Amino acid sequence: MGTLATTDVTIERLAPTAPEGDSRAGAAMAAPPQPPMLRAVAPAALQVSETAREPGPITGPSAPRKRNPARRWTVTVVKQLATLGVALVAIVMALVTWDYYVTAPWTRDGRVRVQVASVAPQISGQIVELRVGDNQYVHKGEVLYVIDPFDFEVALREGKAQAQQRAADLQVKEVQSERRQRLSSLATTPEEQQTSAGAAVQAKAVFEAAQQQVAQAEINLRRTQVRSPVNGYVSNLLMRVGDFAHEGVTNISVIDTDSYWLDGYFEETKLARVCVGDRVEAKLMGYAQPILGHVATVTRGIGVPDGASGTQGLPNVNPVYTWVRLAQRVPVRIAIDSVPPGIPLVSGMTATVTVKDAGEAGDRPWLDRAVAEIETRLFDVLDGPPARPGCIPAITTERATPASLPVDEQKSVPTPEQINPGLAPGMSQSPRNRS
Repeated sequence: MGTLATTDVTIERLAPTAPEGDSRAGAAMAAPPQPPMLRAVAPAALQVSETAREPGPITGPSAPRKRNPARRWTVTVVKQLATLGVALVAIVMALVTWDYYVTAPWTRDGRVRVQVASVAPQISGQIVELRVGDNQYVHKGEVLYVIDPFDFEVALREGKAQAQQRAADLQVKEVQSERRQRLSSLATTPEEQQTSAGAAVQAKAVFEAAQQQVAQAEINLRRTQVRSPVNGYVSNLLMRVGDFAHEGVTNISVIDTDSYWLDGYFEETKLARVCVGDRVEAKLMGYAQPILGHVATVTRGIGVPDGASGTQGLPNVNPVYTWVRLAQRVPVRIAIDSVPPGIPLVSGMTATVTVKDAGEAGDRPWLDRAVAEIETRLFDVLDGPPARPGCIPAITTERATPASLPVDEQKSVPTPEQINPGLAPGMSQSPRNRS
């Protein structure tokens, strides 16, 4: 019912009004009777529609507002100040970043270094036993491999036999010389006494040489067991049982796990901020936790290509372009203080090395550290990195810890009497009776 009533009101409003005298128009446009409620609402709706058509003053949100000059000036100034502030922050950040990359004591060119013990046999022979495998950890003094000991055992027995022979000869000649020295001039001559004394001295020298040969044979026999000189890992093991080991030729390498250190190759523009004793943080590729250490030494010399001789022995100086000058890199040796658990040290691994000031506190709030870092960078840009007196001492007074290996020592040599007891009786003893 509501829909039909609305339609009738609309049709009535849009229908043209005929003149009162036209009966045909009145008959044609005669409308059907309407309910009383619609007849009461229709005039009000027509009045509202007519009112909406009449033009009038524009009011409400769509009316244009009057612009305030003071407000417009304030907005413009704020925009300009914001743009200026953003530009200043960008300039400061650019300067800080540039100074950090140019003068800050850090480098991505870091390497893990280690000492490698190149083990070579001191004797030659065939390898009959191999007791280690590749990448196996060995202790100092542990046997790595064994060389066939047969030839050296024979040499030792032969040397002992010769030493026994020389000892007997020495004992007899010493007694003869002593007896000759006690005879009177009627029984001997000075020439015979000198001859017997000289023979005794010669026999003693031959005996001592035989003893040295025995000592050498004993040491060679011990050297058939090649031992590790350090604690570490066997690396790149290529030998096998049956190979022939040559004297002085390296055939096995052991990485000394007690000698790891870091080398940071710093540009010369950053050396002013590197001091001996400074704290160092090094991050290996693939690991988040840093390795802690300190600056031990700074290399005092690097190779100079211009030092080579050219034609006719004259110095060969390479041309330098003033607009392209690369900073040289100087090796800085870093001693390792602590390694986080789970990080293996492998010689040759790359690291990002950052040098911290020795007086820099690591427990300060991050905001204070950031502000201090920005101030330092800005001062470096304006005045350059400050030189720290006594940073790198002119003369290194520290001495490295001496390292040594146990060496083979000759055992106490036996006397002729111990080798051949009772062979030569004393002068006071009478000749032995034969039965």
